Amino acid sequence: MGGLAMVLFVLTRYHSPALAGVVVFLSIFPGTIFSPVAGALLDRHGRRLLIVLDFALAFVTLVLIGVLSLLHLLPIPLLLVLTAVSSVTSPLSNVGLRTLYPILVPRRLWERMNAVDSNGYVIASIIGPPLAGVIVGIAGGEAAIITTGVILGLGALVMVGIVDPETNTSSTGNLLRDALEGLRYVLRNPTLRGLAASISIANLANGAMYIALPVLVFQRFHQGPATVGVLYALSGVAGLFTTTFFGRLDSRGRERAMLSWPQMSLVIPLGMIALAPNLYVVGAALVLFGLLVGPVDIALFTLRQRRTDPAWMGRAFAVSMSLNFAGTPVGSALAGPLVGWSLNGTLLLAAACCLVAGIMALVAIPRTGDFAEAATTPPSPAPGVRPAPAPDRSGPPAGQTPGPP
Repeated sequence: MGGLAMVLFVLTRYHSPALAGVVVFLSIFPGTIFSPVAGALLDRHGRRLLIVLDFALAFVTLVLIGVLSLLHLLPIPLLLVLTAVSSVTSPLSNVGLRTLYPILVPRRLWERMNAVDSNGYVIASIIGPPLAGVIVGIAGGEAAIITTGVILGLGALVMVGIVDPETNTSSTGNLLRDALEGLRYVLRNPTLRGLAASISIANLANGAMYIALPVLVFQRFHQGPATVGVLYALSGVAGLFTTTFFGRLDSRGRERAMLSWPQMSLVIPLGMIALAPNLYVVGAALVLFGLLVGPVDIALFTLRQRRTDPAWMGRAFAVSMSLNFAGTPVGSALAGPLVGWSLNGTLLLAAACCLVAGIMALVAIPRTGDFAEAATTPPSPAPGVRPAPAPDRSGPPAGQTPGPP
């Protein structure tokens, strides 16, 4: 709900695509800057309480935005400040949740685990955007923002009952030094560097779509917020099928192809949207878009897990995920003024980004380099962190990648 609710709120309340782009940028970018520290905190202090902290902060800031707007006490500078504050801690939940899965699940089941993980987001994308659009259409953008905050608050309550798994990590004892080492680990890991190059470029297109699709629906087809939500849901439904299918396949040796060819093929649905004569063509294009994204998610998650030292997952995933996602706020910020110049031009530039991203996946990501779990001596645990149980050995043998710096 959150991303679409915020865009629709800004478009309906302030009537400015450029401001919507800035708000999306500030809802993501501050967390990107904070991500190395967030990863170090997750490795040092566990995940549950930090996830709860982020959800609680999001609850407070989103409800505050909605209430202040209803009271006509939300000038644009205050909106931007509250949005940035809510973003700072977002890596704690995004990374904290995603690094729990490979700790809890045996290596041989990672593809299926990632399918379940990805489909959780897919189901949310089927329900959330239409719900946000309907709430905006019936009760206004403020109600959608407040509802999103309340749901995140409920998520914090759910996480209170979760027990952190036992983990084995490496720490220098200095938080900032740990954060810097996590950044160095990612930059020295050829696979994580390659993923950052490919996925961040692809996310330029995703960020542009956050702004371009609502503007397209409002201005060209004269439909309301609920229609935007339904179109996003169509993409989610389609992604459910391909994510489930590819999640049942062994992706070893196929990851680069699963990343590259679908991303290059995204040129087709984005071109269809740019040239669409009616909403039916837009809907068909978004179905195709969702089908193509499924294998990309499975390959991305599994490849990052296989080629990251488990003792560095918090820091490495925080930096990697933030670098990968960095294209989204930049794409949204650029799309705000670009749609005023040319809506079709914005969508075609997004298509070009997907083509480049697919090529980068083949060029920049090594063919091999899985982390050799069985051949590695685990580092000494940080003070107060219990050592992990013996890793699962029933999965396939892995290759080698450079260890921590």
